[in-house]
Amino acid sequence: MAAGATAVNCALPLDIAESSMPDPTARPAFHGFEQIPLREYAERAYLDYSMYVVLDRALPFIGDGLKPVQRRIIYSMSELGLGAASKPKKSARTVGDVIGKYHPHGDSACYEALVLMAQPFSYRYPLIDGQGNFGSSDDPKSFAAMRYTESKLTPIAEMLMAELGHGTVDWDPNFDGTLEEPTWLPARLPHLLLNGTTGIAVGMATDVPPHNLNEVVSACIRLLDDPDATIADLCEHVRGPDYPTTAEIITPAADLRAIYETGLGGVRARGTFVREHANIVINALPYQVSPSKVIEQIATQMRAKKLPWLEDIRDESDHANPVRIVLIPRSNRVDAEQLMGHLFATTDLEKSYRVNMNVIGLDGRPQVKNLKMLLTEWLQFRTDTVTRRLKHRLEKVERRMHMLEGLLVAFLNLDEVIRIIRSEDEPKAALIARFELSDDQADYILDTKLKQLARLEEMKIRGEQDELDAERDRLISTLDSKSKLKKLIKDELLADAKKFGDARRSPLVERGAAQALDDTELVASEPVTIVLSEKGWVRAAKGHDIDAAGLSYRDGDALLAAANGRSNQQVAFLDSTGRSYSTAAHTLPSARGNGEPLTGRFSPPAGATFRGLVTGDNDARFVLASSEGYGFVTRFENLTGRNKAGKAMLSVAGSAKVLQPAGARDVASDRIAIVTSAGHVLVFALSELPELDKGKGNKLIEIPKAKRGTEQVVAIAVVPQSGKLVVKSGSRNMTLSWKELDEYIGARASRGSLLPRGWQKVDALDVE
Repeated sequence: MAAGATAVNCALPLDIAESSMPDPTARPAFHGFEQIPLREYAERAYLDYSMYVVLDRALPFIGDGLKPVQRRIIYSMSELGLGAASKPKKSARTVGDVIGKYHPHGDSACYEALVLMAQPFSYRYPLIDGQGNFGSSDDPKSFAAMRYTESKLTPIAEMLMAELGHGTVDWDPNFDGTLEEPTWLPARLPHLLLNGTTGIAVGMATDVPPHNLNEVVSACIRLLDDPDATIADLCEHVRGPDYPTTAEIITPAADLRAIYETGLGGVRARGTFVREHANIVINALPYQVSPSKVIEQIATQMRAKKLPWLEDIRDESDHANPVRIVLIPRSNRVDAEQLMGHLFATTDLEKSYRVNMNVIGLDGRPQVKNLKMLLTEWLQFRTDTVTRRLKHRLEKVERRMHMLEGLLVAFLNLDEVIRIIRSEDEPKAALIARFELSDDQADYILDTKLKQLARLEEMKIRGEQDELDAERDRLISTLDSKSKLKKLIKDELLADAKKFGDARRSPLVERGAAQALDDTELVASEPVTIVLSEKGWVRAAKGHDIDAAGLSYRDGDALLAAANGRSNQQVAFLDSTGRSYSTAAHTLPSARGNGEPLTGRFSPPAGATFRGLVTGDNDARFVLASSEGYGFVTRFENLTGRNKAGKAMLSVAGSAKVLQPAGARDVASDRIAIVTSAGHVLVFALSELPELDKGKGNKLIEIPKAKRGTEQVVAIAVVPQSGKLVVKSGSRNMTLSWKELDEYIGARASRGSLLPRGWQKVDALDVE
């Protein structure tokens, strides 16, 4: 052992060779124990555990498609006489037998495995017929305790067991060596593909989806007839998975073929719906999706006001309709396809399933197998099983014929046989010597009751011999002919398919991926008035006929700006540094209160205050300007963004202030009016201003250098041809029509004209 290595004594028996001359340099021997490094012991123990989990717990065997616990449950139920035609017994009886005789693990895990095989919404072809509460699709684990439920095998489970007593399987001792259990079950159908399976081992996992029995059998027959058939040929029969629900499989055929070629991939399933008058009724959900969870997901969006198209949701599921979720739209104009597309993308109405066909093959090793490998290996398993069954039957036929030969000798020499039995001390040896019988024939004659022997007739014996002889010839002929053996397997597959097969449940429909709608499409378009106070508190009132100045404000606060918009639009805010911030209008608090501070939503620079707001569509134009007399036109989209720190929009120098932006209707025909604190007004065509994404802009009005410290721009307004300019001075308003504005028209960046005496102290401009 290397220096520094930790050693541990492990109870591993060894054959220790003894030497007559002990070697003084040899390590001391530990009889019955092995001294190895701890690292080596831990590695060996972990690998042993890993192989145990892989081979004996998590992965299924390709032959019967079962994990050990499932196999032991089915075998124990058959031993208890719980066939399809028998009366069911308490599930606790079955679980007790399984864990007591074959599977020394927890009873709850064993019972859960039993329940899973009995749930028609979990297994495509249930193997157990359960009576009592075995859970529901809404809550698969809501099943009753095993002391309350009863169970027995279903008819299709018997196809796993039908040939068990015909010499078709190997038998292993159970965990304590007192009983024997089958190593596998002689499945007559490829159960692995029929019900699929899932499991997680150490370092590997398996996810085999369920399939339709008729399709799988058809593919098996195709492969028997044409061993060189490609996976594309087999996909003509196996078109895709077939889940227990009627939800659509929307994975394209090319992707499904790729899954079967590699054994890996993913399958997408989508629920189905129908229109009933104005309502939308969801009548199928993807595999293993709970109706209550879907309802909760939809209701959560409704509470968050992210589904304005829906008025209500109802669960009308019952025994007759296991899935019936009714969606009630707000109006008949709601686009059902668009709404359901959003729900498919945001809820479990559309779900993806992983495919990883990792199974234990005939060589006892786990491997990810494609469709052809799976079917080829299973057909080899089936061929071996049928061959063993025929050989076992042939042995029984030949043994019976051998016994009948001895019985016929006894019948023809009945008096002599009786005399030997009565007079000889060793009647068996005397019978063998007198009639040249074998040991088995002599034992059979001696074990036969005299009255039965006397009742036998020569014709009956010879008739049975003829029947057995014909059967032996058929068996030998089948075993010696690959074509006859193949035909027998095909006939049995077709018979089982006719008995247990059914139509496909999961329709294959190629559809595009569902797309979730963005917030603007989900929010109802309602008129709102956004109100911003001087201290940066914001709120939204329903409607456009709101007296913003008349709303209640916090002490020391008052109205700064208000803008009319729609609830599905964005709102942009400008701070005193010229940065813009945006948020969705429908997320703003109601105007019934004082609102909330914008600093809770955004992160403006230290000392910055909010100075204006605008709202509109992305293509709407607004004029941004500063009090120093510079400005430009920009699209509303430039003002929006997701950054809480905002984005630089208007360059503001020194002590200049950001003015409330002015909205434009038609840049080509509108006029812009600028008024200064000295009463100078300048009007010119809005088209003279450049359209920029951000910046300082061009000069709007000339302010003499001598007056730049005292005179500044007070407000701007954009006047359409049909509008009027309202000049506000204190409590007085002066309205100027489009024609009256002509006397204030001048070149951009000129000084402009003075307002009439008494109106030169302007507080704000408005347009009506």
